Amino acid sequence: GEKITITHIIGKAVGDALAMAPDLNGRIHHGKYIPHDHVALSFLVAIARENKSPDLAKAKVVDIDKKSIVDIAKELKAAAEKIRTGKDDDFNKSKPLLNTLPTWLLRPILWLTGYLTSSVGIGIKALGLEPFPFGAAVVTSVGMLGIDEGYAPTTPFLRVPIYVAIMTIKDEAIVENGKIVIAPMLNLMASVD
Repeated sequence: GEKITITHIIGKAVGDALAMAPDLNGRIHHGKYIPHDHVALSFLVAIARENKSPDLAKAKVVDIDKKSIVDIAKELKAAAEKIRTGKDDDFNKSKPLLNTLPTWLLRPILWLTGYLTSSVGIGIKALGLEPFPFGAAVVTSVGMLGIDEGYAPTTPFLRVPIYVAIMTIKDEAIVENGKIVIAPMLNLMASVD
């Protein structure tokens, strides 16, 4: 009874891959690799804003490798709904600071908060920031915007090693059993830092 999308399936696959490749499921801190205690990744959620371009927020799923696709779909749906309805307290705490800071201060503040939360693992409750807020990967489904191909750029202050961009599913000609057939195909783009 739960709506399952390609985003849930790819998220599960990335989570399982991180569990099987622990060298990617961690962080770099002062030049040393430190593995995470669990597999977590974040999905980017688009938030519509009146008379403005959409904003993005993250919905983090912890222990994704131990959850079913249905469980992931339920958790992601609940988190996205909470964000979009303004009921996510942590997201609500983090936005005002970013909206009021002068542009020249954004980069150093983002670097410092990224270092503290994503490298050291310190949560900043007053700003709605948890330790390791993005996990070890970020998944974004830009295909729903009609994008066929593109890469998710690495974002240094997030300190996340893997970014996966899910593109549009479209019919393409492929060879199957020696014959050309039309089948739905999907491009996945990954940036690994």
